[in-house]
Amino acid sequence: MSFIHDDFLLQTDAARELYHNYAKDEPIYDYHCHLPPQDVANNRRFSDLAEIWLEGDHYKWRAMRSNGVSEAYCTGEADPYDKFLAWCRTVPHTLRNPLYHWSHLELKRYFDIDVLISEDTAKEIWDAANEKLKSDDLSAHGILKNFKVKVVGTTDDPTDDLANHAAIRDQGLDTKVVPTFRPDKALNVDRAEAFNAWVDKLAGVVGSDISSLADLLAALKARHSFFHEMGGRLSDHGLERCYFAETSEQEVSAIFDKARSGSNATEAEKEAFAFYVMREVGRWNAERGWTMQLHVGAIRNNNSRMFRSLGPDTGFDSIGDFPQVRSMSRFLDSLDTTGQLPKTVIYNLNWSDNYAMATMLGNFQDGTVAGKIQLGSGWWFLDQKEGMIAQMNALSNLGLLSRFVGMLTDSRSFLSYPRHEYFRRILCDLLGQDMVSGEIPHDMDLVGGMVKNICFGNANEYFGVLK
Repeated sequence: MSFIHDDFLLQTDAARELYHNYAKDEPIYDYHCHLPPQDVANNRRFSDLAEIWLEGDHYKWRAMRSNGVSEAYCTGEADPYDKFLAWCRTVPHTLRNPLYHWSHLELKRYFDIDVLISEDTAKEIWDAANEKLKSDDLSAHGILKNFKVKVVGTTDDPTDDLANHAAIRDQGLDTKVVPTFRPDKALNVDRAEAFNAWVDKLAGVVGSDISSLADLLAALKARHSFFHEMGGRLSDHGLERCYFAETSEQEVSAIFDKARSGSNATEAEKEAFAFYVMREVGRWNAERGWTMQLHVGAIRNNNSRMFRSLGPDTGFDSIGDFPQVRSMSRFLDSLDTTGQLPKTVIYNLNWSDNYAMATMLGNFQDGTVAGKIQLGSGWWFLDQKEGMIAQMNALSNLGLLSRFVGMLTDSRSFLSYPRHEYFRRILCDLLGQDMVSGEIPHDMDLVGGMVKNICFGNANEYFGVLK
């Protein structure tokens, strides 16, 4: 039997029926990812397998470094085939790492190549895949069509002109590609030089000076409105933890002035400023019916030497152990107390906090929207079998799995859509085991209907992008 076969990961008849009859054919709602919008606008064609498979993929780079591969073959200038060969030499060493599953799923689903990846099969794979890359089916547009991707939510800075999104909108794709408002750089008053450069760029985009806190908030709100006009319905925020401080407009204005004068804010000042701005964004989201996404728990850029050499998002981030729930409680309450808490998805990176967060989120369900406050899918280092199951078990025990908005790619790669299949197989296997053990009814209409909703229907209803 092939490694990737029809019943891969499905250990019971019930799981197999759930997957093949209820999950497999549902469209994909990829509400959060990092695909470059220009690649969609230009219908990018990929020149070789190294380009489409290894470019920008820090998951693979981390594995290659761990396998003793030099940086030239990860982010450097080595020949594309040599990079690919270094990856093929690494794959056999990834047994029990999700990369082993993902890589073989990707090879099968995109290229219909059904061999185990290794140095011995590298040339065979390279030649066959590169030939298939000439097909329209493996252009950016072809991939979105063939995987039935109905929505793509990219991740965009408020200063982005969204010209690529405008171009995509005019191309008549079956996939709706929408921007996501990510104002993380607006919080960085503790790094005055970078903050001021970004604020000056924002001022140029909105066409007016930004010399006060009020100016900054007005500019950000104007961009929020523009994103809404362009189809955006979500904001996204990458945080170590939620910010909260007892503060005032006067105090926050003084912090802004200090940063604009070129002085770095203190840690306490950063906390107050970031909380104040985040609360404003939350209010705008509530006003417009948007969803706020909070990605919490990553400790970033740990290797200062490599950060200086390669910059961010190159594979030197990890799971943090920050205190999470008290500040999260107070941040959410600061919005809820005035009736301005938007729909919110919180992605937790440290699964030791799953239960604490799941119970915290239950405090702010208000009956206005089913599953209004979501415990997001297993994120980053947790978007693997064990992490996904841990997240779904916490949600099941402390909330409503049936209202879960499901999986997303959170990826920069067009080859990541099998992650939805991977998630669906794990979901169906989990529920199938419960059906076999008698822990939930062996009722395919009931359980299968929930599976269909988690795969697509809940996200479609919750985010409102297609309305």
